[in-house]
Amino acid sequence: MTGSTISRTSASRTSVGRAELLSRTAKATDALSLFAEASTHLRRLMPYDAAVWRVTDPVTGMMTAPIRAENLDEGGCAVYWESELFTGNVNLFRDLARAPVPVAGLRQTTGDLPARSTLYETFMRPRGFHDELRAVLRAGGRPQGHISLFRAEGRAAFDDAETQLIASVLTPLAKQLRSFAEPDPQPLPQPDGPHGPGLLLFDPSGALLSVNDDALVYLDALPEGPAVPSPQGIRVPSFIQATAMKARAVAQERDRGQARARVRNRAGRWLVCHASCLRETGGGLGASAVVIEPAKTSEIVPLIVDAYELTDRETEVTQYIARGLPTGEIADRLHLSPHTVRDHIKAVFEKVGVSSRGELVGKLFTEYYAPLAEKNMTRVHTG
Repeated sequence: MTGSTISRTSASRTSVGRAELLSRTAKATDALSLFAEASTHLRRLMPYDAAVWRVTDPVTGMMTAPIRAENLDEGGCAVYWESELFTGNVNLFRDLARAPVPVAGLRQTTGDLPARSTLYETFMRPRGFHDELRAVLRAGGRPQGHISLFRAEGRAAFDDAETQLIASVLTPLAKQLRSFAEPDPQPLPQPDGPHGPGLLLFDPSGALLSVNDDALVYLDALPEGPAVPSPQGIRVPSFIQATAMKARAVAQERDRGQARARVRNRAGRWLVCHASCLRETGGGLGASAVVIEPAKTSEIVPLIVDAYELTDRETEVTQYIARGLPTGEIADRLHLSPHTVRDHIKAVFEKVGVSSRGELVGKLFTEYYAPLAEKNMTRVHTG
């Protein structure tokens, strides 16, 4: 068999495998099942030894939940995100999120000199990893998730063909993730939550200092996933610790953006986690405070609007509809003809699956929380 024949056979096998991956993930009903299907099929096309699949807040780019970790211990999350946030690293997620092609291999980027990356020195090499391929699941210009794939010593580095394969599936997977923000058409009543915000304090290393009782209630209802131990015996979800570290990085001007992420708990209730770095008496940086509380409608509507793929103009029209404005007044405010506004309203109705203004407002702006259908199981060990 000639080299060209082998190449064509390999390309055909990859094409068939990619089609199967996208077909199976398109049927996923939640992020964890999507991650599981994608990883199962991707391993057959380009083997790897460990992986992390993360949902991100599309507005802030912050890691949130759920998270699927494969063949990784729980001790390295703080090390991983300290490298990401506080040191001069390569292939930062925030940079990849804006890159023309949001995927890159560590050895590809460094010219096979991975020691240029602090992530390699502090996280990968101690765990026997030889290379990392990371990607941002991006749709509509917004990050919907992150992927980190690791290969152990003895394996070849990720090559250009594998990078191109990952790049070819990012948008379909991101759009599927984005769709999970759509509200459930038949939301169930929700039990009462804590009466006040949950508060967690972290020291500069990311260790938990203290926590209030309301925070314990919120933590108990979050999806299962990678977590870090604490002196109090509390397993702190990795994304909450990362939010605290992000706040410190922003306060030190080592990073930018918001330390803020939205997440659904196991009952489907939307929460918002936001952090800031406190100042001590002398003006120096003190503990990082993370607050967990129910998300307001204004926090969730951008996610839902994005999930329905409304254009900027359709979003503007929808917001005026929610305020009760008639077609003529909407037209005046947007400097459009009434006919054009009606066309936009028709397009919005079709995308959201409603037939009236009242139904549209009820579906997008009523403050209720859709239940999740699945039990969130996240940490797995593959053969």
